[in-house]
Amino acid sequence: MEKPTYESPTRLGYEILRDHVLPTILGQHEDDILYWSGKDVARKFPIFETDELPSFFTEAGWGQLTLEKEDKDEMQFVLGPIERLVIENRSYQLEAGFIAEQLQKLNGFLTECYGQKEIQHDRVRFIAKWDVKTIVEN
Repeated sequence: MEKPTYESPTRLGYEILRDHVLPTILGQHEDDILYWSGKDVARKFPIFETDELPSFFTEAGWGQLTLEKEDKDEMQFVLGPIERLVIENRSYQLEAGFIAEQLQKLNGFLTECYGQKEIQHDRVRFIAKWDVKTIVEN
């Protein structure tokens, strides 16, 4: 009998790496390393408009991202719904770093992003803020 082959990694394989292997390897520095890794991923996979963020998240298997609020120096996104077991253990700093770097490239201002888990709603809220006084050259 021939073993089945998969064209892409399974969801279980992804979750094992993301939720168990990475935290073990990165230890107490997991959040910091994932944030900076997210920024690096954004540099390697640039988007050209904010509207492309949700599509990238879907294609990357990171989930459904929705723009919820936009102000002159801030954007809020919601990622979800997310399976309850995953949300309780996973760091979402990879996604936060990715959003921060993409928005910084697009708006030209120093940008940071924070992820807040909302377990009761099975989602993560990302708040990206930029400093309109600090211009960054891309």
